[in-house]
Amino acid sequence: MIRLSNENTIFFMDKENVPIASCQSGDTVIFETKDCLSDQITNEEQALTSIDFNRVNPATGPLYVEGARRGDMLEIEILDIKVGKQGVMTAAPGLGALGESLNSPTTKLFPIEGDDVVYSTGLRLPLQPMIGVIGTAPPGEPINNGTPGPHGGNLDTKDIKPGTTVYLPVEVDGALLALGDLHAAMGDGEILICGVEIAGTVTLKVNVKKERMFPLPALKTDTHFMTIASAETLDAAAVQATKNMATFLANRTALSIEEAGMLLSGAGDLYVSQIVNPLKTARFSLALHYFEKLGVDLCN
Repeated sequence: MIRLSNENTIFFMDKENVPIASCQSGDTVIFETKDCLSDQITNEEQALTSIDFNRVNPATGPLYVEGARRGDMLEIEILDIKVGKQGVMTAAPGLGALGESLNSPTTKLFPIEGDDVVYSTGLRLPLQPMIGVIGTAPPGEPINNGTPGPHGGNLDTKDIKPGTTVYLPVEVDGALLALGDLHAAMGDGEILICGVEIAGTVTLKVNVKKERMFPLPALKTDTHFMTIASAETLDAAAVQATKNMATFLANRTALSIEEAGMLLSGAGDLYVSQIVNPLKTARFSLALHYFEKLGVDLCN
């Protein structure tokens, strides 16, 4: 099985990045990852201000996918995420939604015990591993791993977890897939600029699709299909994620754009993924059974 070491990380999604491994469409691949701070914090006395910010948001890779050509789409099935023994969270004045209320830099470490993140004595969070950064190389200028966009990147969307299929665009030959920034747990919004940051491994299956069947990035879980969008404001991201879903339905079904909008307003859900990155991210979710009833095959 192909395995990518976390000793090979990038900090920008870039068409000039040199692949560290290659795979065929249909292969299963394992990515080893560092945490979003490149494992720099090892104790609670270390403040966020003490780290090297040039090493934030490392992504392992890139992986060259044979046969992937510009205009194609990657179908990435997240099979498993295994996390390390300890996660970390940091807070600092001026950062995140609570930045103006924070008094001093604070760091906490969180042991992982079984299916729990140990927050404190008597308080545990459910272990819900997810991927924060996953993306392909953009066609133009490099994009730092902290920024989300049409290529993927720092989407910080908690549904990118085992059992989910992620769809990303191929803009350069080989796609140059990279990922990192795992979280042991994270709430919608990621309001404090971080989830429970942690190192780990991701096992996934990569398939090349020769048609972009819907706006990208997109996700499919066992129960829902989601369109994702990032923009300078959360309002703009929310509107774009909604438009992506409505336009897709209007283009692929007998529904008019008005009827598609009514369906989404009556049965869909709009979520905040994150509000703390350089671009904000939202996602629109619709249950799979609606696509089935409308005759839309999301697999072909």
